[in-house]
Amino acid sequence: MSTPLLVQALAALSVPALAGATALGLRVRRGDRRAAAREDGLRARVAELETRCAELERTASCDPLTGVWNYRHLQLTLDREIERARRAEHTEQHDGPRPLAVLLLEIAGFDAVVAEHGRARANAVLRDLAQRLGMEIRRSDTFGRYSGEEFLAVLPDTGAGGAAQVAERLVWSVRRHLLLDWSSGPREDRRPQGNGLTAAVGVAVLPEDGTHAAVLLRAADRALARARASGGDCWHGTASPRSRTGPAAERDRSEKPGSLSPCAGEDPLTSPVTPPLPAIVAGPRDVLS
Repeated sequence: MSTPLLVQALAALSVPALAGATALGLRVRRGDRRAAAREDGLRARVAELETRCAELERTASCDPLTGVWNYRHLQLTLDREIERARRAEHTEQHDGPRPLAVLLLEIAGFDAVVAEHGRARANAVLRDLAQRLGMEIRRSDTFGRYSGEEFLAVLPDTGAGGAAQVAERLVWSVRRHLLLDWSSGPREDRRPQGNGLTAAVGVAVLPEDGTHAAVLLRAADRALARARASGGDCWHGTASPRSRTGPAAERDRSEKPGSLSPCAGEDPLTSPVTPPLPAIVAGPRDVLS
């Protein structure tokens, strides 16, 4: 066969092959685009599901009335912090677990608020006050609603002295908090007469008062009962003779000042705290702790 005829034969045979290759390339490119679109869609769906999961987790851990942490989150946090404090006894140069304080706070006086303004507005007052109290602790601490008008604060790396300062601040904040005012005129300043609300706080400290969540909570509840029996507007510790304070226990404690509550006694946790009073900051602009 001559060369020109061979070239013509090869050209005739290559046309279908070239057309097939072109079609195959187009199908491959279309398939790649569809796969990329599906991948983008899956990424967007995963991001949406992660957002919804985070929202559900936050909702499950947040008290719907006050906006602070709820009972479930407080229990999980307390168990985790106790385990961390006890584990530090074996991994760090400590003669015992790292300190951990638990403050159980009960607010009294809401019956008068309900009678004067109704339940809906009383709930708004409770939310406003709860978020204000949440601002009195560090970011590493946890503050939430324990039940009804009771709140719990979990303070890692905090001994008796630091817990006493926080208890003072919480009692003072409840006593001096400016209640929400729904009147159309100027906001009334009730500070000279008080706002009608008081707080009783019970303080328990790990390891002096126990090394398990249930034991610490019972100790804090007993201390709260003592503060309540003293007339409220005060705080009490557990009166444990082994209570102690020290630089290591307070190394991370905030130096924010508090005020002296009317509680008194032999309890080491009721020793005077004399820094100046904090400035009054209150109102609906308070943010979630």
